[in-house]
Order: sequence, then C-alpha cells, then structure tokens
Amino acid sequence: MDLFLELEVVYLVIGAFLLSVTAFVTTRDFMPKVAFKRGMLIVGGFVAILISIHYSMTTARMQGVKKLFNAGETIICENKMRRTISRSVLLSKKMGWRLEGDLFKNDDYTRAFHTSRCIEFDGIVPQ
Repeated sequence: MDLFLELEVVYLVIGAFLLSVTAFVTTRDFMPKVAFKRGMLIVGGFVAILISIHYSMTTARMQGVKKLFNAGETIICENKMRRTISRSVLLSKKMGWRLEGDLFKNDDYTRAFHTSRCIEFDGIVPQ
C-alpha cells in the first residue's frame, strides 16, 4: 500500500479534482436528477481504471529494471535535479551503484534514484 501511494498520490489528487468537478457540474439545476449518480460512476470508474493500469505498468517496469540491474546490466534513470547538465544518469554495479529496496544508491552521490524513473539502457545516447 505504501508503494501504491508513493507512486500514485499525484494521480489520486487529479482524480479527486475530476470527481469534484463532476459533482459540481452534475448537481446544477439544468442537469437531470440521475446525472450525479451516472457521472460519478462513469468518471470514478474511468479514473480508477486508468490509475490501476498506470500502477501495474509502473511496477512491472520497476521489477524489470531491478532484474536487469541485478544481472549486471546498465540502467538509465531520469535526473530531475540537474536538467541543465544531464537529463539522465547511467547506473550499474560496475559504477558502484547498489539497489536498496526501490532506490539506487551510491556513496559518491548525495541523491538516490527511484526504480520507477529508470529503464534499461540500450547503449544508444540520444543527441
């Protein structure tokens, strides 16, 4: 449950906002009496399905990244801290990185990288 909240809290907030807008619009005088019930069910179901799909895709990618890292492959992670120098960071066991839970850590770096922001490095550096 902690991982779900860690990964999806932003989308839960967006979903709550969408549901509040739906509730506001469907309770207006010009809307039919059943609009609130139908609107909340449709929008709530749609939001729940999208969040579930996003969570399952993200956790599957995280498991794949962990498996590749443990096999000695190089991983590329998004670097949101320093966007001017490099937008991504290469990680591997050879470079001194280790995996602790869902975080990649290195004693030479102050920042850890979450596995949800990483993918397999295919060796091609975009220009």
